[in-house]
Amino acid sequence: MAQSRREWIRGNLLASGALLAPAGAWRQSPGVKTAGGTPRMRLTFRPYTLQLKHVFTVAVNSRTTTPVVLTEIEYDGIVGYGEASMPPYLGESHDTATAFLSKVDLSRFANPFELESILETIDGLAPGNPAAKASVDIALHDLVGKLVKQPWYNIWGYDPKLAPVTTFTIGIDTPEVVRQKTREAAEFKVLKIKLGRDTDKAMVEAIRSVTDRPMSGDANQGWTDRQQALDMIGWLKERGFLYVEQPLPKERVDDLAWITERSPLPVIGDEGVQRLPDVRKALGVYTGVNIKLMKSTGMREAQKMLQLARGLGMKVMLGCMTETSCGISAASHLSPMVDWADLDGALLISNDVFDGTKVIDGKVVIPNRPGIGAVKLGARG
Repeated sequence: MAQSRREWIRGNLLASGALLAPAGAWRQSPGVKTAGGTPRMRLTFRPYTLQLKHVFTVAVNSRTTTPVVLTEIEYDGIVGYGEASMPPYLGESHDTATAFLSKVDLSRFANPFELESILETIDGLAPGNPAAKASVDIALHDLVGKLVKQPWYNIWGYDPKLAPVTTFTIGIDTPEVVRQKTREAAEFKVLKIKLGRDTDKAMVEAIRSVTDRPMSGDANQGWTDRQQALDMIGWLKERGFLYVEQPLPKERVDDLAWITERSPLPVIGDEGVQRLPDVRKALGVYTGVNIKLMKSTGMREAQKMLQLARGLGMKVMLGCMTETSCGISAASHLSPMVDWADLDGALLISNDVFDGTKVIDGKVVIPNRPGIGAVKLGARG
């Protein structure tokens, strides 16, 4: 008798050593029954709060925690992991994410490999909710990678040895604190400095007093006058900066284009570039784009954004929120194809629940494991 699809998948996965992750007290989305013995996907999720090692201050706010929602998609005994990270200023929360995920019914899809149609359907459930959508996208990619027993850099055809160094973020603080943070970040080859307040020059001078490493600047829309912003960028170039992110509010498109045309440094759009349609709009406004899974709804759209930006001749930066090693690992599979990476989000928290992508001597090291390569701490699979 011919071997069933279910038996074939289970046999291969048992041979590879994959195991079920514990379900725990997670919430479950609707529609998890099987039909005629055919496996169906099941989504579960739970809120979690990341604790930051230091107070994290940017131009617009300060915080010590980040709300996330952890997701799992189970299919015939295999579990894919995902994550939604939601800094409050982006408008998502535990409540909004769980409300959205409660609408997701993956059991209607018989084939987890149909990523395009599944994720397009999920995107259409409700507007917004990019991080919640990313949590499903990441878990689904992880599941599919595990089913074919390949890491996503192999599926996409990327060379993991080309992964770049990552910046390490120094938040806005007093000169004494930023000097200490800089000393603690000795492993990193490039530092990312949060800017956008009247203390910018004091911050930079304090860091320069203890290191000559290259730096990047992120104003987080904090500068308001275009000429002063341009003058500041020139001052930063003289002090070894490589590029600057989002110097003005994202609505100031004409002023941003004016700065980019005259800037001695590349100008990268972050808040002004969220999803795929924004990439083409960014041409001429910014030198490049900062792609983040939590903005783009996940790996599927992030890769499309990367390809489009490359096709338009734009620079590409790969960024993150404060995330566990689940979200960082997912993003890292794109890193061999970018100009700059800022994938330090898991290094800024004290309660990571995953093992995954590492930073070794400042360089991104993608795990050679199926799927996104993230493993839940305390469990295999």
